[in-house]
Amino acid sequence: MAYAERPRPGGEVSPPDFMAQAIALARAHQGQASPNPTVGVVLVKDGKVIAQGVTGPAGGRHAEMVALAQAGEGARGTILYTTLEPCGPDRWEGKRHEPCAPALVRAGVREVHIATLDPNPRVNGGAMRFLQEAGVRVVVGEHQEEAQELVEAHAKWVKTGLPFVTLKWAMSLDGKIATAAGDSRWLSGERAREVVHPLRRASDAVVVGIGTVLADDPALSARRPDGSLLPRQPLRVVVDSRARTPPSARVITAPGGKTLIAVAHAPPERLSALRTAGAEVVALPGPDGEVDIPALCRLLGQRSITSLLIEGGGTLSASFVQAGLADKVFAFIAPRIVGGRTAPTPIEGAGVHRMAEAIPLERMRVERIGPDLLVVGYFPGR
Repeated sequence: MAYAERPRPGGEVSPPDFMAQAIALARAHQGQASPNPTVGVVLVKDGKVIAQGVTGPAGGRHAEMVALAQAGEGARGTILYTTLEPCGPDRWEGKRHEPCAPALVRAGVREVHIATLDPNPRVNGGAMRFLQEAGVRVVVGEHQEEAQELVEAHAKWVKTGLPFVTLKWAMSLDGKIATAAGDSRWLSGERAREVVHPLRRASDAVVVGIGTVLADDPALSARRPDGSLLPRQPLRVVVDSRARTPPSARVITAPGGKTLIAVAHAPPERLSALRTAGAEVVALPGPDGEVDIPALCRLLGQRSITSLLIEGGGTLSASFVQAGLADKVFAFIAPRIVGGRTAPTPIEGAGVHRMAEAIPLERMRVERIGPDLLVVGYFPGR
């Protein structure tokens, strides 16, 4: 597991970026530990990685403990790089596994690098202080922004009880997500479409509206490029006020995660047919006669669903924005002109009346995905 040093301009060699390796490790397994955060750890001795670990599925071992088990007696005198503050000795009575910070001290780890502190206000900084008091050198803040992005869903859920909401759409250069006739396949390129599946795998639930189900009949599964299913599948959620989802819809029948259909008011026979087909149906009527989006988020949060990926359409996305529940945007922009006065857009609804009322996204980044652009940004204050 030794890693080569990185060349600098002019031929000089810089030390390996061990925290970047820990970040990459966590990112490759994003979501698998939910509702706990996914953590990546590398254990370094004499400038070489001797062990590494990732947090297992909920109830499994923490990343630090995985790395310590790999290293054995070799852990003494090592430097540990972790994407998130280790769990401390407080609040662990009766838990299944030993807390990580005391285990690091007992194993003889001499230095711990923490990308970001635990966002849980009841824990934040506790393990760092414990390690320092035990004589372990602690360094905080390497690749902090990337590490915070890894735990942003957990951070919101643990503080508010609500899932972190990401809006995802693909649109043309003139802002259309489909033609006026409803055709949207395929707006974005193949490489952009491949990016969607890791996003689904990392999310606890994927949410669409009934319009998307009727127009596209999506399976909403997370797949590899060869079409096979990834091991982790999100819960599939359909917002369908009148229970118009066909029992034969792929979102229910295709292999993938379980399916939940949120309704408002619908005939009992439609609800019965959906349940017979294998979907869970929950009634969440809002004051406007449609599905109550805040109530849906509360329900999912109570079920330890920490992250939602909203895949459309524009009416559903607008509902999350108007309710103040949207946190992040993944917008794929294809170099195509669609046109059409009635062609749908990513955010429908009433919109704002004055440009000064438009929502300014923050912490923006843009990257090229094949012929398309991916724009990522956060709603204010997120």
